[in-house]
Amino acid sequence: MKIVLLSTYQAFGGAAVAASRLHRALLKSGMDSTLLIGTPRRQERWQPETGAISLTDSLLTDGLSLGRFVGERLVFLPYEKDPSVRFQFSPGVFGTGLSHHQSIEAADVIHLHWTTFGMLSVAGIGELLRLGKPVVWTMHDMWAFTGGCHHSGTCERYQQQCGDCEPFLKQPGPNDLSHRVWQRKRQAYNHGLLAPVACSEWLANRARKSSLFDRLSVSAIPNPLDTDQFAPTDKTLARQELGVQSDKRLLLFAAAKIGASGKGFAYFREALTHLHARLPDPTAVELLIFGIGNAGQLRDLPFRVHFLGPLSDVRQISLAYSAADLFVIPSLFENLPNTIMESMACGTPVVGFEIGGIPEMIRHKQTGYIAQYQSVEDLAAGLFWVLDQPVETYDRMAQAARQFVLDHYDESVVATCYRALYEELLHQNTSRE
Repeated sequence: MKIVLLSTYQAFGGAAVAASRLHRALLKSGMDSTLLIGTPRRQERWQPETGAISLTDSLLTDGLSLGRFVGERLVFLPYEKDPSVRFQFSPGVFGTGLSHHQSIEAADVIHLHWTTFGMLSVAGIGELLRLGKPVVWTMHDMWAFTGGCHHSGTCERYQQQCGDCEPFLKQPGPNDLSHRVWQRKRQAYNHGLLAPVACSEWLANRARKSSLFDRLSVSAIPNPLDTDQFAPTDKTLARQELGVQSDKRLLLFAAAKIGASGKGFAYFREALTHLHARLPDPTAVELLIFGIGNAGQLRDLPFRVHFLGPLSDVRQISLAYSAADLFVIPSLFENLPNTIMESMACGTPVVGFEIGGIPEMIRHKQTGYIAQYQSVEDLAAGLFWVLDQPVETYDRMAQAARQFVLDHYDESVVATCYRALYEELLHQNTSRE
C-alpha cells in the first residue's frame, strides 16, 4: 500500500510536525509512505530521525512558493476586516498542480494535511479528488469545512453556507467572499472519495455540523508521538544537561512564538501574579520558558525566569519537559496540541483551559488540571493545586500522564488506526468501480 502525505511545511508549526510524525509512524509500521512538502523553510531545523529511518520527502518547491503565498494574501487584502485577521482566512485561490506528480500517480491513497498558504488551492484539491483515488484529509484546524477561516471562534455560519462573515470580512453579506469560497469547496468536494479526519473529537464534532461535510463520514484519529524520544528523564539530570541552575519547582511555558495572541501569554502572566500571592514561599517556584521571544516579554514576571530561547532539537525539547514540574498551556484556541502529549509523555502534568481538544487530553486532577476558559483565577488555582500535591500523589499523576500517552498517542497506536482507515477506503473504492 503506497501512501502519499501532503503538507505545506515539514516542521514549521504543529500541523507540520504532526504530518512529519505520522509519515515516520507509517514507515515504522511497514507502510510505503512519501511526504511531499510544499514550502521548505530556513527555520526548519527539526530532525525527527535517529538514523534508523530515512525520510523519503520530495520537495515540491519550484521557486514560486513565495509568490503563491503572497498571492493568497493579496487576494484577501481588499476583504480583510483588519490586519489582525490577515493570516486567519485563506481564500484557497493559489496552489501548485499535483495531479501528475509521480508520487501522486504511484499512490494508492492521497493523504492531505495542512496545505494552505499557496500549496493547494480549492481547485487543486478538486483535481486530486477527480483522480479516483481515496483522499484522506487530516484536519488540523477548521479550514477544510469553512468558507475560508482557519478557526471560526463562536461563529457557526459554517453550519449553513457561510456568508455574513463579520469576524473576518470588512463588508460581510449573504454573497461575500466566505460564501463564494464555500461554493467553490462544495463543487470541489463533489468528486471522488473524501474522508475527513479530525485530530480531536472536539474538531470532529464541529466538522460533522458543517454543511460542506453533510454527505461525508468524519472520523477522529489523534496525532502520533514517538514515546521513545519523548520519555521521562530524571529532573536533576535534565536540568544539568540544559544548563538550568535551579533546585526549585519549575513551571514551563512553551510556544513557537511566546507573544502569539492565541497562546495566552497574557493570561499566564496574570495567573502567575495570583499564584505568587497564594504561595507560602514564592521563592520556591521559578519559570522555565522556551520559544521565540525577547527579554521585554519576560520582564516583570513575578518569578525568576530561565529562558531557553527557541528549541528545535527534539532531545532538548524532551529535556525541557522533563526538567519542569508542570507545563502550562493557557491557549485560547487549540485542536490537539502536540505540546500537551509531549509533556505528558515525559511524565510532566499539564494545566490548561477547557477549550478545543484539551479536555480530551488532560484528565482533571488525574494527569493535570482543566481550568475554566479564560479564568486567570482558576488557571492560578490549577497551578497551585498541582504544586500542592504530596510527592506520592504527584508521582502517580506523572505516571498516569505518561500511560495515557502510551495508550492513545503512541506511533504504533495511531498508525494502526490509519492503516485500518486506508484499507476500508480502498475496499469502498473497489466496490464503487
